[in-house]
Amino acid sequence: MFIMVKLPVGVDHTEALQIMEVLARVNNKIGRLEEKFKHSVVSEALVQVLSLSESVESTRIEGTQVTFTDMVEEQHDKQPRWEIQEVSNYQKALHQGYEKILIGYPITSRFIKELHETLMESARGSTQASGSYRKVQNFIGPTKKMEDATYIPVAAHEIDDYMENLEFFINHHPYNKRLPVDHLQTNHYIFDEDADPLIKTAIIHAQFESIHPFLDGNGRLGRILIVLYLIQSKIVSKPIFFVSEELEKERPRYYDMLNGVRGSNPQWGDWLLFFLRACDRMTDRINTKLEAAESLAKEGLEACRTASEKKIWLYTFSRPFTDAKTVAKEVGVSPNTARNALNALVGKDRLFVDKEVKRNKKYRNYDLMRILRD
Repeated sequence: MFIMVKLPVGVDHTEALQIMEVLARVNNKIGRLEEKFKHSVVSEALVQVLSLSESVESTRIEGTQVTFTDMVEEQHDKQPRWEIQEVSNYQKALHQGYEKILIGYPITSRFIKELHETLMESARGSTQASGSYRKVQNFIGPTKKMEDATYIPVAAHEIDDYMENLEFFINHHPYNKRLPVDHLQTNHYIFDEDADPLIKTAIIHAQFESIHPFLDGNGRLGRILIVLYLIQSKIVSKPIFFVSEELEKERPRYYDMLNGVRGSNPQWGDWLLFFLRACDRMTDRINTKLEAAESLAKEGLEACRTASEKKIWLYTFSRPFTDAKTVAKEVGVSPNTARNALNALVGKDRLFVDKEVKRNKKYRNYDLMRILRD
């Protein structure tokens, strides 16, 4: 069993200066990205496909072998394979959390349990106390033997206590009491419940992963909390900023950094710098994707001749793999109008359709899919 320190956290002043320098840069970039999304012709559509991309990347960290293209083409299957179900559940839980935060729900234990229930619906591990904190000891390691564990989280009877501490850190104490700091070194710079939201996001994610309150799904749910807390804190207004793609690229380092904040001498400075630098790189990537998608959308609109073509062209930015029946229903046009517009877009080399298929033709916005994959 590892000793786990409650929040808030402290770092030495040299680390704090480094952290503040990176933090200022990332906050500035996220602010500019938020403004770009507000004025983008494809902002609403991209929210959907970016959240789908995030769902794929986050579940890939857990070892799920599914690609963004797989999800685009299979997510609406009537009986999806379990990998697709797992990614779909992630996106569903993310949207559920976003909708609740929009109407004023704070991130609490009850809120987290509801998201976990959605996350685990009909998926791997769904029989393992979905929506409930674990009642037994679990561990993290390369084998199923506890003696090989790289980390043993808090005991089951301590989960409520640690989650309450995390909840107070997220939302402040209901009676405005301050979280105690007597466990921290007196010469440390303290990141408490009043810290910058991006700093708090990094701490919330790591602490949740360390508590590991559920038998399964902790990693995915912990990454959902990243974007939900940024929305709750009004850093972004919609689920547009995700970091799983960067974390997945450095998966071993990500896990190593998480292990570094566990134990009696947690290395929070290292974790915060790692997380902020991942956010820095991810902001650049999302910005590049947004600019490329915006350019693609405008080029396509210039090629469109009718209002229906324009509406359907922009619709494919939220659903880049579709058919005439779905387009007619979602866009609000007749099936014949949808089919004619889709075929016109194929003729303009904006969409692709397999000409050998005669019935139930599927149309693909490959240019957008390439932008989101890169």
